[in-house]
Amino acid sequence: MHTEITIRAAKESDLSGIRNLLFQVNQIHADGRPDLFKSGGIKYTDEELLAIFQDLRRPVLVALDREQVLGYAFCIFEETAETTSVRPVRTLYLDDLCIDESCRGEGLGRRLYDQVIRLAEAAGCHRITLHAWNFNQKAFRFYEKLGMTPLVTTMEQRLPIRSAD
Repeated sequence: MHTEITIRAAKESDLSGIRNLLFQVNQIHADGRPDLFKSGGIKYTDEELLAIFQDLRRPVLVALDREQVLGYAFCIFEETAETTSVRPVRTLYLDDLCIDESCRGEGLGRRLYDQVIRLAEAAGCHRITLHAWNFNQKAFRFYEKLGMTPLVTTMEQRLPIRSAD
């Protein structure tokens, strides 16, 4: 059990820990949908991560035990412009949340998500949204426990893969 947890904005010294978690998340996706995700990859390069850490529109929170990164939440502020049929809405999109596999189930994900809520409230957001892959039922159950509900469903029909020749 990790007892000295702090949650703060990500910084350059967190790069290695975040990279490790990105590999874990990618592997979950590669195992669930190998037709879409490559095993062994990660979503961002180190240079992209460092740029994201500096972008105020894309805050990244990290959960640490002392200086060990145990979790992260990648967020993106989004604005929906008002139209004749849609109200203006400020949203905090939760692009990615990961807790190290060694400490899942200890309540750290809830603590990190609570900080995401505080971030969204402080920024005047109307809501928090995210996308979850249907194959990842653990993620669905986790987000439902946090109080999230489905908003939109994307459907697909897989087609046979044809060679490019």
